[in-house]
Formats: sequence, structure tokens, C-alpha cells
Amino acid sequence: VQLQASGGGLVQAGGSLRLSCADSGRTPSTYAVGWFRQAPGKEREFVASISGSGRFVYYADSVKGRFTISRDNAKNTVYLQMNSLKPEDTAVYYCGAQKSQYYNGERPPDYWGQGTQVTVSS
Repeated sequence: VQLQASGGGLVQAGGSLRLSCADSGRTPSTYAVGWFRQAPGKEREFVASISGSGRFVYYADSVKGRFTISRDNAKNTVYLQMNSLKPEDTAVYYCGAQKSQYYNGERPPDYWGQGTQVTVSS
């Protein structure tokens, strides 16, 4: 499993970004994947996760209705579409893979990828 997050950047409040988590190590499609974020001075927190099949998704309350997680197993990539961004969404975003079909983010994933910086200006 070799995960790499990308797609971060600087955006104004109310704008959108789409993050990608690509796996060059060909993670089995049975592995669930989660997105997490860490703001300066704060602990890393769960954002969203998706089951291996893509049928089941989980979201943190703070992003429900604004973020959408999806995956394309043919491309070994998981996406996080972020809309209506707020300054408090500013953080380094990480993706992680869990060696199970289902994953709700309550514990750290088995594998971490490198992060991508998201900055939302007010």
C-alpha cells in the first residue's frame, strides 16, 4: 500500500476543491479508505471514509452535506469532493487505508499516506 494525497491548495471561503488519494501499491478493493485532517496545534481528526465496495460511507458531523467521498477502484483512487469550504476546514489532509471492508474512522488506519495542504481564506 502506497498512498499519496493530492489536490490541495488555496481557496476562498465558499469555494471547492477535490482531493485525490492514489495508491501506487494497488491496494485491494476490499480495503476501506478514510480521509483525516490535522490543523495547526490540533489533533488529527476523522473526516470521511468509504468501504471497499464504495457502498458505505461515513462522515464527520462537521463536513456532512458539504463533503463527498467516492472511489474508483479501476484507478486505485479515492476522492474527497469538498464544497462550501470554510476557514475552519484549513488543515493538512491525509488519506489512510484500513485492512477491512468497512471502516468508520474511530481508530487510526493501518496505512497512512502523505498529506496535502488545504487553506481556506476568509
